Amino acid sequence: MAPIPRHRLVECKMVDGTLISGFLYTAEQLAPAIIMSHGFNCVKEMTLPDVAEIFHAHGFNVLLYDARSVGASQGQPRNLIDPLQMAEDLSDIYTYVATLPNVDREQIVLWGMSMGAVVTATCAAIDRRAKAIIMVCPLFSYVKPERADKAYAQLMKDRVSQLRGNEPYDLPPFNSKGDNPIGFGGAGGTGGVAAYNLMKAASKLNHPDFRDRICFQTYQKLAMFRPMQYMDMIKAPVLMIIPELDDISPPDEQREAFRRITAHKEEYLAHGKDHLNIATGDSSREMIDATLKFVSATLARATNEQ
Repeated sequence: MAPIPRHRLVECKMVDGTLISGFLYTAEQLAPAIIMSHGFNCVKEMTLPDVAEIFHAHGFNVLLYDARSVGASQGQPRNLIDPLQMAEDLSDIYTYVATLPNVDREQIVLWGMSMGAVVTATCAAIDRRAKAIIMVCPLFSYVKPERADKAYAQLMKDRVSQLRGNEPYDLPPFNSKGDNPIGFGGAGGTGGVAAYNLMKAASKLNHPDFRDRICFQTYQKLAMFRPMQYMDMIKAPVLMIIPELDDISPPDEQREAFRRITAHKEEYLAHGKDHLNIATGDSSREMIDATLKFVSATLARATNEQ
């Protein structure tokens, strides 16, 4: 007998009418909610359902969603990763979750991993409704200076080509050497190779609607994104989870972002973990337990202050 699904597929409408697809795990009674934002070009079926199920088992409503233009969510061109747009979308996703009958709208938490972590923080800098922010291995740097001139010239050529009626250029986010035109995400090193392998594995697992390609104009969106500048604008309590061996987002950069946060904050160092295995394996349960402890204490404190 097939296991009974613990979630259902839902869609929430953005302010421009775009529909965002997600897995909704519903609590049995009125309860807090956790909104989970995934990493770069990842679909909701990858890795994080196991984490969502643990949160759900502890009594939380959970929404794990595909970003705009990724997976089952709408948006054109496909796989255009635009973190500022994603941060705006997260506000509309929050509004959707707040209307659900089993959700305590005064106890909603934003949780993000990698790219999703900085999208979550950027959203929270402006939209201050969330009661807590969880940033797991946030990724802050995107363009290596020595790659900028060539990459930016290629971006402009692609824009000119589109104006002439051609389709947007797309490409794999990492080549077989773990590299990419702007040098982000551990490009050219062990982190980039691991990211390449992750994308290839997702393709082989036939995750629904996953594409091992991104729109080339993603690189312009990343070049214009400055998430570090938003850190001191966050007002909600923040838990930052930093993998000790992160080879995609340097731990020193994550700590610099943590230093800039002026709200109540806590750091959790995930010993022996790197960027892509932070949420997997037996030792990931320690990180999840630390998250649950932080969220429970923060929501209790917020309730007492009302």
